[in-house]
Amino acid sequence: MRLILLAVALLAPLAFAQPKPPAAPPGSKVERDIAYVPNGDKAQVLDIYVPEKASAKPLPLIVWVHGGGWKGGSKNGGPFAAFLNEGYAVASVEYRFSQVAPFPAQIQDCQAAVRWLRANAAKYNIDPDKFGAWGSSAGGHLVALLGTEGGKKTFPAIGGNEGVSDRVQAVCDFYGPADFTTVVEQAGQLDKSIKFMYAFEGAKDPYWNLIQARPGPTEPKAKAASPTTYVTKDNPPFLILHGTADPQVPLAQSEQLSMLLHKAGVPVVLQRLPGVGHGGGPFGGQAVRGLVKRFFDKHLKGEDVKVEPLPEAEVSAPKKAA
Repeated sequence: MRLILLAVALLAPLAFAQPKPPAAPPGSKVERDIAYVPNGDKAQVLDIYVPEKASAKPLPLIVWVHGGGWKGGSKNGGPFAAFLNEGYAVASVEYRFSQVAPFPAQIQDCQAAVRWLRANAAKYNIDPDKFGAWGSSAGGHLVALLGTEGGKKTFPAIGGNEGVSDRVQAVCDFYGPADFTTVVEQAGQLDKSIKFMYAFEGAKDPYWNLIQARPGPTEPKAKAASPTTYVTKDNPPFLILHGTADPQVPLAQSEQLSMLLHKAGVPVVLQRLPGVGHGGGPFGGQAVRGLVKRFFDKHLKGEDVKVEPLPEAEVSAPKKAA
């Protein structure tokens, strides 16, 4: 019995050990776990990646926000690595999870991170006027909020730098929830071949857990958490990508956000990925990476490139073998 208990005691730390963050991609260097809220929560930190060789002029910045249902995930790693040798700096942001602090803590953290990065732009040779935001799933929701709510001061600022803008100049949203007032209805309208994963009830449900209530048109917190609520003509350009077979966030969420942005006169491109679910597959492919790069090159570097939806054949789910 003592041997068994000793074995458990030895193995337990290993079972809960956090994986080491990956090394910085070749040609870049990283500074990790920078607190963007002084004396704040342990989650209120970010990593900054910059080229090893200093650039002649300040670089545009891509702010990456990870997904994980607002209750998990990690800032360690992401699809941004390929951009570090393409003339960009990158900041990867961690934020408080919903089981620690419900909404609006997550967007308050992201906005605090943007303000901190802009306030410290000169130190890291970053252009404070060229910030892009990119995220997937819950991170897609948060970067969409950075885009539509930025500058409106709906949520009380935290972390200092209150006089610094929290606006971004471009948003790339991978399959993020966009409207908590319509998501339940849209989930109920999905094709029968798509089995939606959530019931919108109880602490285990990510939507409920974020706002501590069932999403719906009569719930004030649902409206407050929705990027669609803050759409105005001065929002930054958006690139939105969403799989048509997503079982966690209905495609209609991104279609609704895209429609509202378009009606407001905001440049927006919606890329549907036929047969693709919640991430994976073509999202990590060269075609999507090229589209994202052209989007940021156009809106952060001012390059004269076309940003338009890719042919379906380039972004469809692979056909299953007969």
